[in-house]
Amino acid sequence: MEEIRFHGRGGQGTVVASIILAKAFFKAGYYVQTFPVFGVERRGAPVEAYLRLDHRKIRIRSNIYTPDHVLVQDVKLLESVDITRGLKPGGWILLNTAEPTAAGAFNGFRTATVDAARIATTHHLGTRTHPIINTAMIGAFARILGMPPMDAVEEAIRQEIPIKQEENIAAAKQAYAEVRFSNTTTEAGNKDDV
Repeated sequence: MEEIRFHGRGGQGTVVASIILAKAFFKAGYYVQTFPVFGVERRGAPVEAYLRLDHRKIRIRSNIYTPDHVLVQDVKLLESVDITRGLKPGGWILLNTAEPTAAGAFNGFRTATVDAARIATTHHLGTRTHPIINTAMIGAFARILGMPPMDAVEEAIRQEIPIKQEENIAAAKQAYAEVRFSNTTTEAGNKDDV
């Protein structure tokens, strides 16, 4: 079983990202479970969402306390949230940032970065000050894990996103192509890990 924790802020599409990724994994033949955790429900407040996936039925119904991987949609959360809390050694951390050096602070974890905000702005997803980055982050995450396949991601976006579908798909594909791995990390997605 793989467990993934998403960190973001209200209004960034963090929960929708977990749902789209869950649907993509489901289309790729996995059993999935996804759920959010909200603190203060307002735009800009920290939000967490979780995703479990496995080749067998998932019977566990608890929160995720020791995720295999973490996806961080707002790098400023690093100042106030311990994103490595419970993260298993060797797990992936994906950061939305234009600064690849931000990934160097996480010893014991595999790290990657993608400038999802720039990609979202390029495809007119949200505004310059409030880009909607969730589909770009999903594309980058699919690359670092080596799963689910992009055709499953594309189909899930079409199913879950009612507007600007082509722009969201283009953002996911661009992020897939542009994700940067830290100097100590190699692209190591392994479909046999699940």
